[in-house]
Amino acid sequence: RPGLALCAGCGGRIQDPFLLRVSPDLEWHVACLKCAECGQPLDETCTCFLRDGKAYCKRDYSRLFGIKCAQCRAAFSSSDLVMRARDHVYHLECFRCAACGRQLLPGDQFCLRERDLLCRADH
Repeated sequence: RPGLALCAGCGGRIQDPFLLRVSPDLEWHVACLKCAECGQPLDETCTCFLRDGKAYCKRDYSRLFGIKCAQCRAAFSSSDLVMRARDHVYHLECFRCAACGRQLLPGDQFCLRERDLLCRADH
């Protein structure tokens, strides 16, 4: 349907022989599909993520919208093992008692006081 579609990036009519369709209702000129944060071109060689009609590369989408460690505030990679306490998620190495610094392991009893993890001995 070249000539009928409007580009979600620039708003212009797509007259090109090719267009990029990212979702059922969003289409771009090939040159206009770029990460809204860093400007990296998003083509068939990389993963594209959408949020509120804007396209993002994987790195920026994860940094801006991904779940972050409650301790260090860094994003998680797909290979990270995590620990959870209520609504908080932690890297394994960040899951430590706030008082003594001991790493808490699966099966350890602990307390979550506001944002601080406390081992049983320090609770």
